[in-house]
Amino acid sequence: MGTWDTGHFDNDTAADFSADLDEATEERRTEIVREALLGAIGADGYLDSDEGVVAVAAAALVAAQCPGGPPVETVYGPDEPLPLFPVELRALAVQALDRVVADKSELRDLWVDADGENGLWHQGVAELRQALAPAIPGVVLEGH
Repeated sequence: MGTWDTGHFDNDTAADFSADLDEATEERRTEIVREALLGAIGADGYLDSDEGVVAVAAAALVAAQCPGGPPVETVYGPDEPLPLFPVELRALAVQALDRVVADKSELRDLWVDADGENGLWHQGVAELRQALAPAIPGVVLEGH
């Protein structure tokens, strides 16, 4: 994986994911995002870093549509307009992020080695989760 920074799209795999979204029909884009999230959630055993990267990028796109969510402001994100994602993708995005930062995740292990447990990459993932969780009906963040 070619990685040049800690952002959600600052690597080859996420940039390729963005290109896949751009090449898909607008109707298919929601399903591509859903599949990326479900891929991480459903991974048995050790989660491959590419699956984790795509799940984080997909979660970033969903979080950007939440009230107060961090916008995707990178040239490596999708260029084509995205549809308004269904609210149920927010819960899937939280589950996918939780899987990516859990034990048995190659992406987590790579970032712990490179940046530590509380490095910029982990902070960025936590920011996504904070934007997503309150936007899910009936979910309350711990401590709030």
